[in-house]
Amino acid sequence: MDKTSILDMAMGAIKERVDYEMGHIVDNILDPNTPPNKKRKLTLTLEFTPDAERQTIQVSVTAKAALCPTNPISTSLYVTGDPATGLAQAVETVPQVPGQTSLDGMEQEEPKVLKFKQA
Repeated sequence: MDKTSILDMAMGAIKERVDYEMGHIVDNILDPNTPPNKKRKLTLTLEFTPDAERQTIQVSVTAKAALCPTNPISTSLYVTGDPATGLAQAVETVPQVPGQTSLDGMEQEEPKVLKFKQA
């Protein structure tokens, strides 16, 4: 009888799950929004539950990928008062004066404004 691996059991489904999670890991590595040099991890958990007579063993296998989160995105907000109401608001800072055209021909949009209700 040829020796076989536990990974070959379940009609190849265990290897299939490993390959499935490996696809997620490769996609995460290739994603430009994740850090390129951080470690990713694939955990394979095998649980064995024997019956009372120790004749049969129920095997449960879980494959889980630990991926890198995407890189953080940051912006800056300037807290000021709304000229019309005097209530506090936060205005996103933009690189140029709104309406001004940059050297590459792009016009600076108006900044986003978060208005707050007074308590």
